[in-house]
Amino acid sequence: MNQILENPFYYLDNFHQVLHWIGERYSDLLTDEEAGFLASFPTLPQPSRALFVRMVMRKGELFRASKLSYPEIGCTMSAAAPLVEQGWLVQDPELTLDELFDLLQKPEITRVFALSGAERSARKAEQLEALRERHEGSHRFTTWYADAGDQVYHILSKPLCDRLRLIFFGNFHQDWSEFVLSNLGIYRYEKVEFSPAARGFRSRRDIDDYLALHACRERFSEGEDPLLLARELPALAEDNEWLLSRRQKMLFQFGQQLEKLGNWAGAFELYEQCAYPGARARAIRVLEKDERLGLAYEWLQRAQAAPESEAERQQLLRIAPRLRRKLGHMREPAHKPTPVERIDLVLPMPAEEWWVEGVVRDHLWQDEAPCFYVENALANSLFGLLCWDAVFAAIPGAFFHPFHHGPADLHSADFQRRRAALFETCMARLGDGSYRDAIRANFAAKAGLQSPFVYWDAIDEALLGLALDCIPAAHLKLWFERILLDIKANRSGFPDLIRFWPDEKRYQMVEVKGPGDRLQDNQLRWIDYCAEHGMPVSVCYLAWEE
Repeated sequence: MNQILENPFYYLDNFHQVLHWIGERYSDLLTDEEAGFLASFPTLPQPSRALFVRMVMRKGELFRASKLSYPEIGCTMSAAAPLVEQGWLVQDPELTLDELFDLLQKPEITRVFALSGAERSARKAEQLEALRERHEGSHRFTTWYADAGDQVYHILSKPLCDRLRLIFFGNFHQDWSEFVLSNLGIYRYEKVEFSPAARGFRSRRDIDDYLALHACRERFSEGEDPLLLARELPALAEDNEWLLSRRQKMLFQFGQQLEKLGNWAGAFELYEQCAYPGARARAIRVLEKDERLGLAYEWLQRAQAAPESEAERQQLLRIAPRLRRKLGHMREPAHKPTPVERIDLVLPMPAEEWWVEGVVRDHLWQDEAPCFYVENALANSLFGLLCWDAVFAAIPGAFFHPFHHGPADLHSADFQRRRAALFETCMARLGDGSYRDAIRANFAAKAGLQSPFVYWDAIDEALLGLALDCIPAAHLKLWFERILLDIKANRSGFPDLIRFWPDEKRYQMVEVKGPGDRLQDNQLRWIDYCAEHGMPVSVCYLAWEE
C-alpha cells in the first residue's frame, strides 16, 4: 500500500500499462484515431498526461479548472494547454443553461443571474426552470460568467478512452479502479500465463458489434421500445459464442419487458428467436396468456422431449397440467419428488436483532454436533479449491488481461468440455483420496485470490477440516458434477445450514424456512437431487411461539 501512495503518478502509470498492453496485443484491430492516440499520448509533458487521466477517470465531460487541483500536476491551465492543442480538450466551450447549472454552485447562480426575492431562495431546480424562460441557446462559459476567474474544459476523448478500456478489459463493467484495488491489495488475482496473442476481441468487427450491443442496452435502459430495439440488434458472426450469448440475453430481457407491458405477441416474437436459457419456457407462458393454446402445447411437447436443463424441466412440470386442463386433455400422473425429512421448530422470537437461519443454527448447535450457516459458500468453495487448476487454466480466450475474477467463458456451453481432461484429473483425486491434500494446499496457497467459486470470507480451516472429515468423497463428487453441468444455475440453491458429527464422520444439510417463506425453484432442485442420491438433507420450518 505504501508504494502506491508514495507514487503520486500511480494512476498515470496504470494508464500507460493499458496503452502498452493494447499496443502489444491489439495493434491490428485499432482505428487510425486509436492508434494515433497510443502514439501521441506518451509524447506529451507529464503534467498534461496526468491531468488527462484524472479527467478520464472522473465522471462527466465538463470540468472547471478550479476543481482540477492536484499537487503533483501543478498549474491546471498550463497542463491543459498541450491537451487543447492536441484537440483532446476544448477550452471555454459553449454551454447550455443546464450544463452551466451543473458547474455552478447556488451562490454563483445568484450572482451570475442577479437573482433576488423568491428566486434567490428557491431550490436550484426551481431556479433552473424559471431561468429557462429567459435564457435560450448556448454560450461560452466566460460569456455566461465573465468575472468567474476560472476556466472550463470539455474533454472530447472520453468515448475514445472508453473504447480502449473495453478493448483491454473485454467489458464495460470493469474500470480503472481495478488497478488501484489491485495495487492496494484489496483485490488479488491469480497470475495466469497467457501468450501475447491471447485477447478478448479477435477482429475489429467484434469490437464494433460489442459497442452496437452496448448502445442498444443503453437505449433500453432509457425506456425505448424493446421490440424496435430488438429489430435493430446487429447480426453477429456465427463463430463468436461470447457475443452471441450477450445478444441472446438482451433478446430475453427485451421479451421480459414486453411481458410486463402485456404485449404477449411481441414477447413471443422475441422468445421464438431467442436461445437464452429460459426463453422457451417463457414463450410457452406468453402463448398461454395470449390464448394460443394449441401452439403453446406444441411448444410444450417439443420442450418435454428434450429439456434444456433441470430448471426448464421443473418449469414444464408446472405448466403442463394447467395447459392440458385448458385443452381438455387427460390428466397425467404428477411428478413426486423424493421424500425429504421435515423438521418443525417452534421457538421464542429473539429480543435482539436476529435472522431466521442464525436462530435455527444456534438452536441446532451442540458441542458434539456443531452447525454452520454456509448456504452456497461451502460446496462452491470446495469445488473451486479442488478444481483451481482447471478453472484457471490458460485456455485460449479465457484470460486476456491481469484482472480476471474468473475465466471469461465461465458460462459458455463448452466451458467444461474445453477443460474436460483437467476436470477429470481433479475429480480423480476424489477417487484416490488425495483430494483432501489438494484442497488444503490450494486453501493455503491461493488464500484471498479472486475466484468465481471460493468464498474466502465464509470458510476457515476449522470448517474446511470438518467438511473434509465428515462429507464422503462420493457426495462431493455428486455436488461437483452437478455444478459443472450448469454452472450458472447450479452454483446457488444449496441448503442454508450444515451440521457435522465429527466422531461419527457424518453430516446433515438443513434448509431453513421462516413463517410465510417457501422453497425457491433452485432450492427444490438441489434438495431433490440430494435426496435422490441418498445425501442427508432436511427442511426446517420455523414458527414463533405465541
